[in-house]
Amino acid sequence: MTDFVPGIELSRSFYGEVVAPLVTGVPHAAALIGPGSEVLAFDTARSADHDWGPRVLVFVAADQVAEIEQRVVAGLPERFRGYPTVFGYHGRVQPGVRVTELGSWLVERLGFDPRGGVSLLDWLSSPWQSLAEVTGGEVFHDGLGEPGLETVRRLLRWYPEDVWRYVLACQWRRIAQEEPFPGRCGEVGDELGSAVVGARLAREVMRLALLLRRRYPPYAKWLGSALARLPGSAELGESLGAALAARSWREREDGLAAAYGRLAALQNRTALAERLDERVRCFHDRPFRVIGGDRFAEALMAQISDPAVRGLPVGGCVDQVCDAVDVLTRPERARAVTAAALGLTA
Repeated sequence: MTDFVPGIELSRSFYGEVVAPLVTGVPHAAALIGPGSEVLAFDTARSADHDWGPRVLVFVAADQVAEIEQRVVAGLPERFRGYPTVFGYHGRVQPGVRVTELGSWLVERLGFDPRGGVSLLDWLSSPWQSLAEVTGGEVFHDGLGEPGLETVRRLLRWYPEDVWRYVLACQWRRIAQEEPFPGRCGEVGDELGSAVVGARLAREVMRLALLLRRRYPPYAKWLGSALARLPGSAELGESLGAALAARSWREREDGLAAAYGRLAALQNRTALAERLDERVRCFHDRPFRVIGGDRFAEALMAQISDPAVRGLPVGGCVDQVCDAVDVLTRPERARAVTAAALGLTA
């Protein structure tokens, strides 16, 4: 375990010592971006047991892909730093170097090429995990000219402000839809149901915390790890941990209520909307404590100036309207689902 080298570090050295000399004189960009736990720096020694090794994406002009790929593959050593340079990756045995054209790779990963502009549908149909993969990782070389790989990454680093407000509003709406339910389930003796809803709400709180701090929430496996990396997230994590460990709905509600208050304070600090009361309150005349997520959703929507964004139903981006992995990992499906849910033109 102590000898483990993070994938970013391994791949950076692999590019510098092996790949770069093989593409000398060829205009290219090189990076470790896209899928893989190492791209978001979540990899550990466990990651090395499959789909892991020295990897580099090399982007060249479309008419050079076949030639450069042949050159690079022929020049690879069998091993680098003890790891094979040809290994199983997502069900296929292939070299750790992939040579491709930037535009086609972006369309493959996102469903569009941001260099031609990023539409409202582009933003909302791009899963958070995909946006994190394109903007995360590391660029080792950016020599394709403008607009290059780093320009693309800057374009996608975060939502335009009105789109950000909209996504935040929709995330508050997801909390509002279920926040009284842990108490209502518990009141009728359904502690299992209360725990299930409480866990769902904890996930939505974690996602909202990341969104408020301008972080794309990763998929389920790394959600807690991403939250733990946020500065100042320890207290929020403790509140959610208490909610998840609770044996009664009242204790569960205590943890969730504390988490809601911290999120409300965080939103107020962003100054994206009118400042609102951060205290929890009863759900109408029922004895269940809620933050009133719709208050925050409405305040955010009221500050949106773009009429196209303001006119959207409060449904959200693709991650907020769909949980199906087979949709979120297929850009064409994600785009179709988002267009249908929001009434946008695909």
